[in-house]
Amino acid sequence: MAARTDQVVALPPPAAGTPRPAGGGSRWRKREDAKGWLFIAPFGVVFLVFLVAPLAYAFYLSLYTKGLATGTKFVGLGNYTRAFTDEVFLDGLWFVVKFSAVLIPVQMLVSLAAALVLDTLTTRLSRFSRLMMFVPYAIPAVIGALMWGFLYSPNFGPLQQLFELVGMDAPTLLSPDNVFGALVNVVTWQWAGYYMIVIYAALQGIDPAIYEAAEIDGATGWQVALRIKIPMVSSALVLILVFAVIGTLQFFTEPQILGRISNGSIPPDFTPNMYAFSTAFSFAQFNYASALSFALGAVVFVGVYVFLFATRKRGSFL
Repeated sequence: MAARTDQVVALPPPAAGTPRPAGGGSRWRKREDAKGWLFIAPFGVVFLVFLVAPLAYAFYLSLYTKGLATGTKFVGLGNYTRAFTDEVFLDGLWFVVKFSAVLIPVQMLVSLAAALVLDTLTTRLSRFSRLMMFVPYAIPAVIGALMWGFLYSPNFGPLQQLFELVGMDAPTLLSPDNVFGALVNVVTWQWAGYYMIVIYAALQGIDPAIYEAAEIDGATGWQVALRIKIPMVSSALVLILVFAVIGTLQFFTEPQILGRISNGSIPPDFTPNMYAFSTAFSFAQFNYASALSFALGAVVFVGVYVFLFATRKRGSFL
């Protein structure tokens, strides 16, 4: 007689917390949603208190004007109209636009070249090189600016000793004629390592089989870099370009620090952010300074949005 195989198997009871198909399921989902909100509550509080609330208060200030004789008076968008017709603000904005046009390509070329070189290295030297290139980004911008101010000084910096070896006087790198290039050098040193890490991470995500197929087809190292690697990391290039545009248009820390030793080459209204800072804390015009800050923010937002809109279909500018 054949053994029976249709034995009844007892199912285990449902685990604790398992949603039931009846009305208890919706209550369970609500409890889970409440737990999720509880986890993000600390971040939400910090975000609201330290970002949203100050921005809202600054925007509120920008809608008013305050004077000793007139008192506080609501002017609506009057401060913004004044900002976009203020020659000092427009001159500073034009400077950061020109500065971005020179600085950003230099930064991207340096970081891209460094990432491509490091991507070809397979020895321990590559790890050390990545660390050394990333170190400037880890140094606070204030300390970096102070260090470069020491190096640029023709009086107590090392330049004078170096030029004396060849019988020449050290140039004044923070003079009106040289300050543009001096600032480009400082910011490139500060940020190229960070952008290099972003590009290098994108290069590491490329399938090595693509390189092997290109080598089999007879592609040289230059051809692999120009026709395979760079196009395949174009999304990373777009990302760092957006970061660079936002950061450069808000240029503040380096010229603010170096302005103290520039002998007038970097005035308090050198950039829009410096102009807003001096307007607020040197002349106590907090309402107009708030409007200047939001006006600069609007310019940055429009510029980045136009760029992203132009590259939305291809995902890159290549």
